[in-house]
Amino acid sequence: MLELKHISYTVSDAGAEQTILNDVSVNIPDGELVVFTGPNGGGKTTLAKIIMGLVTPTGGQILYNGKDITGLDITERARLGISYGFQQPPRFKGITVRDLLTIASGDNKLSKDKCCRYLTQVGLCANDYLDREVDTSLSGGEVKRIEIASLLARGSEFMIFDEPEAGIDLWSFARLTETFEEIHRTHSATMIIISHQERIIRLADEIIVVGGGELRYRGSAEEVFPMIMADTMGSCPVLTRKEAAK
Repeated sequence: MLELKHISYTVSDAGAEQTILNDVSVNIPDGELVVFTGPNGGGKTTLAKIIMGLVTPTGGQILYNGKDITGLDITERARLGISYGFQQPPRFKGITVRDLLTIASGDNKLSKDKCCRYLTQVGLCANDYLDREVDTSLSGGEVKRIEIASLLARGSEFMIFDEPEAGIDLWSFARLTETFEEIHRTHSATMIIISHQERIIRLADEIIVVGGGELRYRGSAEEVFPMIMADTMGSCPVLTRKEAAK
């Protein structure tokens, strides 16, 4: 289980303090698929990066399986089984897709069949990609799918995906959605997905709406999604809640 306790994050902007996250507390049980959604700039990605250790909170505590990981760095958290898929993944000149999957898996003798399985799960053909470098010759969507394949190869227990639908075609998006469904069905990992896509949102055990640096609302897809869609012309009743539901 992941426990966030009173997480805050402030930055200095032109000599003034700006609050990005304000007293955020939430528990995410093992095996659940949780979607963070809400307006751009509301704090979703910052919250996810704090979980991974990419950003250090200015207040609060993070517990993972009962262990305080607030002070652990990215590498230490990765060793505990936490992984992160970036909205804009890095590129690695000189490293092939096969190299990346091998490094991620920790298996120096990773077979082509296993590589093919990971790539197929994200809609790529191993024969077309295994020997290609993860560099600028690949499109943004291709790099995104390869990164997700590397997370699958790693076999992480806790996966965070920042807008995995960004920059990929509809066919690949459908394949990724099936992959998330399969991971969730087999309870092979806990997942946090930052997304605005209805198809992903409807997969969630729980939707957490983040806005203005706070948890505005949380509940099942059946409870929250209709509320988000109810008022597309004016203010959303979910986002104008004073407090997140307990």
